[in-house]
Amino acid sequence: MKRLFKSVHLYYFQVLLALLFISLYPVIFFYSKSPVKFHGMNRMRYLFSYLSALFSGFIYRYSFEQKIDWSRNYIICANHTSNLDITAIILLARRNYVFMGKEELLKNFVTGIYFRTVDIPVNRESKISAFRAFKKAEENLKEGKSVVIFPEGMISDTYPPALQLFKNGPFRLAIEQGIPILPITIGNNWSLMWDDGKRYGSSPGICDICVHAPIETLGMINADAEELKNRVYDIISTQLNSFAGNKSALGQVEN
Repeated sequence: MKRLFKSVHLYYFQVLLALLFISLYPVIFFYSKSPVKFHGMNRMRYLFSYLSALFSGFIYRYSFEQKIDWSRNYIICANHTSNLDITAIILLARRNYVFMGKEELLKNFVTGIYFRTVDIPVNRESKISAFRAFKKAEENLKEGKSVVIFPEGMISDTYPPALQLFKNGPFRLAIEQGIPILPITIGNNWSLMWDDGKRYGSSPGICDICVHAPIETLGMINADAEELKNRVYDIISTQLNSFAGNKSALGQVEN
């Protein structure tokens, strides 16, 4: 019965996304016309994400280690286990931003128009594509935008998903541009919808997200990139363990 409910919810969620996107598309298309209006594109992305969360029963609950100064731009680094992670970042960010993501998103019904205009597609198998993507990210940072990168590079094939090793690119970029890293731990989105939900379906619930204190990179050199990467990995890994521990403790109390 639970599996059936999750299958039905996923179908409902997908239909909801399609209807919302079709309804908003004329405005999104207007903002996507050259020259692209970044603020308008992100404002529509926020509205789409807010409405899809509201009507599908996904509640995004944020905790902050400190107040985030959104007058600054960041390289936003989060762990990645679910398509819901994208919504989590969209509802959080408070300034112009772009996502860097896999090239396949160009073909997606919802994300395609964004990855053809404002976001940065990358072919993970091509060094040339990766180089171009990071040059584009560099340009966006210089223009004052934040860049969202999932440093694992992909969603884990294992279920439940395990935190994978991080790629070096985001941390080198942060150091080269003197841009702070904003680490974000997304706790349990995978349990509500793993990846795109096709295998296990989806279910409404609370998505817990911890926004950590930004890590300054001014004064760092390229040789510090490995240490910075490990530091961010440890922050997210520790918080994931804390989320898991809290859930286990709650289960013991309820039992």
